[in-house]
Amino acid sequence: MRFLSWNVNGLRACVKKGFEDVFHAEDADFFCLQETKLQPGQIELDFPGYEQFWCSAEKKGYSGTAIFAKHKPLSVQYNLGIPEHDTEGRVITLEYPDFWLVTVYTPNAQDGLKRIEYRMAWEDAFRAHLKALDETKPVIVCGDMNVAHEEIDLKNPKSNRGNAGFSDEERGKFTDLLASGFTDTFRRLYPDLTGAYSWWSYRFNARANNAGWRIDYFLVSDRIADKIADAFILNQIEGSDHCPVGLELSI
Repeated sequence: MRFLSWNVNGLRACVKKGFEDVFHAEDADFFCLQETKLQPGQIELDFPGYEQFWCSAEKKGYSGTAIFAKHKPLSVQYNLGIPEHDTEGRVITLEYPDFWLVTVYTPNAQDGLKRIEYRMAWEDAFRAHLKALDETKPVIVCGDMNVAHEEIDLKNPKSNRGNAGFSDEERGKFTDLLASGFTDTFRRLYPDLTGAYSWWSYRFNARANNAGWRIDYFLVSDRIADKIADAFILNQIEGSDHCPVGLELSI
């Protein structure tokens, strides 16, 4: 099965930049989106053969997730079922006979780590959600997780140490998540590959210089890590400040 994940940074804008061409060319079984910035009814996309699942923030033009799936799920859950975390449209969970698929847009800690306390609470709640799912069947989780885990995951680790996305607190929570039974699929296949990024600032010609961060992930339950056929970053695809990331899984 082929899985794609992309923070589109506003789906309506991304559609004007070729989103539908990318969607058809990649022909994924599951195409997960983050930061759609949409309310219900603000866009209509016709993708025959796909079911569509949308989770919107209460605040207009903010956050939001979506999944396009070729396979009909057994069940669908939006958000986490926790009021303090359920206003921003950040999580969709689909159940299938042999696995759970979760897409997530993790809250940004913001400049000066203004939102770090909320981020830490979110991390604990989201990890608990994944662990509960994992008790019943394997989990595939993807999305913009808003953290570069190790120094290899961003171009300038020293100057960014302590900044949002590379704070010790956020990196520690990602370590905790992996330790609770999950595998970073890209790093399993490419443990030492440098220069592999999925997000670039719009400033300072960052993308042209590949001064980026790897903050978009596919994680899987450890017990299906041996089923990873490929994990990849489609950094040639433009249309957002992020590029798509993908996973091929023999499941």
